[in-house]
Amino acid sequence: MSFPYGLVATDLDGTLLGSGESISQRTRDALAAATAAGAAHIVVTGRAVPWTRPILDDLGYHGLAVCGQGAQVYDAGSHRLLTSVTLDRQLAGVALAKIEAEVGPLYLAASRDGLDGDVLVGPGYAVTGKLPSTPFTDAADLWAAPLNKIYIQHPELSDDELAEVARHTAGGFVTVAMAGAGIVELLPLGLSKATGLSLAARRLGLKAADTIAFGDMPNDIPMFAWAARGVAMANAHAELKAVADEVTSSNEEDGIAVVLERLLG
Repeated sequence: MSFPYGLVATDLDGTLLGSGESISQRTRDALAAATAAGAAHIVVTGRAVPWTRPILDDLGYHGLAVCGQGAQVYDAGSHRLLTSVTLDRQLAGVALAKIEAEVGPLYLAASRDGLDGDVLVGPGYAVTGKLPSTPFTDAADLWAAPLNKIYIQHPELSDDELAEVARHTAGGFVTVAMAGAGIVELLPLGLSKATGLSLAARRLGLKAADTIAFGDMPNDIPMFAWAARGVAMANAHAELKAVADEVTSSNEEDGIAVVLERLLG
């Protein structure tokens, strides 16, 4: 059985995961067949390691994962953090001030660095799903330890509108990424899923030309630009579909498996 790619890179939410944060048996089987044919599988997610580890453990996944929007390269087999990039808190503070000067007060959350870093959630910030988080009320707590990213929400602006304002006003200080519904993030300047994936791929002796990538949101655009082939899910954001080489079925309809099965012949 031959497979034309050495690396399969998959986003998690809205891509590999279906409802209930589960991975279907069909998709598990297709990924297993691709790896049996010699390909490596790397999960590439906006989630930091603490929010990713339980899913990888459930999948029986022992490879490398790129977490935190590219900030962290994680060895799931040994539960070790191999690389980690943190946000310059001074620049992040300037970025937040500039955005708030434009649109008024924001609701904030932040992801602490490390294998067990908490996600801190401030007043008004709505956490999607049932992910564990720690509330904070004093803004000083937000800046008290190294961070991978800051999450921002606005009481009135849509995600697209907020991301656009953030890029326009603060894009010289931080990278702005939209990773899902209600998830607009401020990241270290220049960081993306592509930077993290290239680091992880290099550890495996693989290159962009070896890679097929699957995703669903604008934060996957740099990964698609890096990979030889980018496949958007049917449920993907219009911005990602616009740059994809192919659009497959939705995450609920085993879109990853549909493509992998075809490539496996």
